[in-house]
Parts: sequence; structure tokens; C-alpha cells
Amino acid sequence: MKAEIIAVGSELLLGQIVNSNAAFLSVELAQHGIDVFYHVVVGDNEERLTDVLNQASKRSDLVILTGGLGPTKDDLTKETVAEICGKDLVYHQQSLDAITSFFEKRGQVMTENNKKQALVIEDSHVLVNHNGMAPGMVLETDQCKFVLLPGPPKEMQPMVVSELRPLLEKDNVTQEKITSRVLRFFGIGESKLAAMIDDLLVNQTNPTIAPLASEGEVTLRLTVKHYDPNVSVQLLDQVEKDILSRVGEYFYGYGETTLMEVVSKQLKKHKYYIAAAESLTGGLFSSALTSISGASEIFHGSIISYATKVKENNLGVPNKIIAENGVVSAECAVEMAKAVKLKLQSDIGISFTGVAGPGTQDGRKPGEVYVGICGPNNEVAVHKLKLSGNREAIRQRTINYGCFYLLNELKRWNIE
Repeated sequence: MKAEIIAVGSELLLGQIVNSNAAFLSVELAQHGIDVFYHVVVGDNEERLTDVLNQASKRSDLVILTGGLGPTKDDLTKETVAEICGKDLVYHQQSLDAITSFFEKRGQVMTENNKKQALVIEDSHVLVNHNGMAPGMVLETDQCKFVLLPGPPKEMQPMVVSELRPLLEKDNVTQEKITSRVLRFFGIGESKLAAMIDDLLVNQTNPTIAPLASEGEVTLRLTVKHYDPNVSVQLLDQVEKDILSRVGEYFYGYGETTLMEVVSKQLKKHKYYIAAAESLTGGLFSSALTSISGASEIFHGSIISYATKVKENNLGVPNKIIAENGVVSAECAVEMAKAVKLKLQSDIGISFTGVAGPGTQDGRKPGEVYVGICGPNNEVAVHKLKLSGNREAIRQRTINYGCFYLLNELKRWNIE
């Protein structure tokens, strides 16, 4: 079954509202083995909506519309669908009673336009709205099946779950189900990763592999179609194994997890406390870590050593190190990591020093960054970065690389 999702509303085209309904519906349909081939957004205009519906009904088996079921004159969805299908609008008594009761309980007069929300397309299956006024509808035609849903997510989502989902399950008892798994990678660009798994991408069938680059990292979405969930898992496991045999060193997690969440989980697992010495990052690492529940189990604290004198006086970085190498140096990062680990009595110390920009510092260009990590055995690793972007981008990427390097060090210490 080929599906199409049409969001109706000029506010979507103006950017005043984000079309979150399409994402929710795409996920829902995938669970039922229904392929979504088109997402369309159209304004509150009868002529343009008619054009969109005529096109959709020719190329899709299932057409789902969200929005345009309200009481105002620019709510035109059901009127337009009814017109192109040659159907009348009739009152749905249950919905009309619910709307009437809503106003009576609040001691308010129900205006005539509110009755409009109880109108449904004749011969349609009505989807009851338990969280609002306008009911949804399912209308079967010779060309396709139309589903009309309210626009507000707080109404649309529960209607899909309680009213539409049982219909989809009934229609797709023997349908193949779509299952996806997202693999997350850091420290490698999309083009390089794609090149390293090029033959897998070229020869993909089922499962399919879709690379996607985001801020500083790459994700691979693996998608499989099969009747048997156990077979789907086996197929996904095999293609994941093939991928990680090539690029496993850059892999850090699944789904919507973040690098910091993985770091937090690993530190909790092995009962290690960490402390941070932050210069250019100004507390960003500490803030991100403590935003995750349970940070008190793994985090002792931080010293924001932004000024050189704080590095010397509060952290105890030797003046000789700073005089000979500068504060933006591998040597300084090493001393910062060692010092914060000792001073805050932690198992691990991590440090960040560098130039965020926009200007240079001691002859160092923006983007030159050093990350130091002092481990449980006082062994210190230091990593030099050459980052691009504006000031905030450099600071955030520094944190991400710090998390990635820390995960690698945890593996190297054989504590994972």
C-alpha cells in the first residue's frame, strides 16, 4: 500500500507551526507495513487543495489529511474531499451531542459555526474525537482511501492510536511490517563512511541502508520489511554486523541517544567519577553531563579555568608549562586533566583548552583545541583538534569530541 500525507494549513507554509503530524503518521504507518511516498503541505485554499487531492488520489492508495476540520470558513478539508468524491455532508449526532454538551457545561452559548465541526462526509467511517470537537473520517472510494484527521497533535495523535490504528491493523493482518534501526557514528564524515561501505550501499535490497549527516556526526538508518519480527531482527543484526566490521571504531550508539548519554551510562556502569577542567568550553561539558538524570553518581564537579591565572592558581598548572607552551597546548591540557582529577578526588579528569574565536590567542587560530583525559591509573591521553565553524559551533564540537575520546579511552582501559 502506497500512502501520502497531506497537511492542510496556511500557518504551516508560513512557518508559524512545524509539521510534526507528518513525522508521527509516517512512523505509525511504517508499523503497519505501509510505505509513505509523499509528504505534501497545502494552504487553506479550495482550488489548490482540490488539485493536490486529485493528484494524490491517482498516485496513492491511502491519502491521510490533517487539519482543516475546524469551525472557521478557512477550514475546508472535509468540504473539498466531499466535493471531489460527490458526497454530501451530514451531521454526526454523537459528535454534535458532545459539542453541545461542551458548551452547556461551561455555561456558554454555542455559535452556529461550531455545529460545522459535527458535519461528516456521508458514508464515511467516523473516528471519534475524545480530545476535541471535530471528528475524523475514513472514506473508501474507487481510487483510494481518504482519512481525515484534526490538525492539533493533542487531538490527532490519540485519535490515530485509539480509532485509526485498529482499522489499519484489521486491513493489514498479513502485511509485511517495516522495522528500522538507527546506528550513530562520530568522528567520520558522511562521504568517508559511505565510501567504506560502498558495496553494501550499492547492493542493498532488504534491509536498506540510508546515510544521514547531522551536526558533527553520521547516522545510518537500517530498514527491513518482513512478515516475521524475528526474521526482521536477524536481517538487521546481519547488516549491522557487516557495517560495524568496516566502521565500528566510529560507532557509539543507537536511535536518538547522544554521546553524552552514552558517556553517562558507561561511567555509571563502572562506577567511575569524573571531574572537568574547562577553559574555552566555559562549563558546557559540566552542564550537559548534569542535565542527565543521575549525574551525582558519576560527577564530582568542575573548575572553569577560563583565565590563565585560574589555571595557575586554582588548578596548579606550572607556570613553566604555560610560559614555554602557552595555555593552548597539549602540555597545558595534560596538566589541567591531572590537576582536576586530583583536586576533585575523581577517578577520571578531562580538560578542554583552545581557541573558540573569533580572534586568535597567542598566535593560535580559532578552532585549535586540546582535550586531555587522565584515567584511573593516572595515564594521560591528549587529543589535538582543528575545528571549523563559528564560536558556538567550535565550543559544542569540542564537547562532542571530548565525549567521543572519553568513550574510546574507556574501551582502551578495558572497562567496557
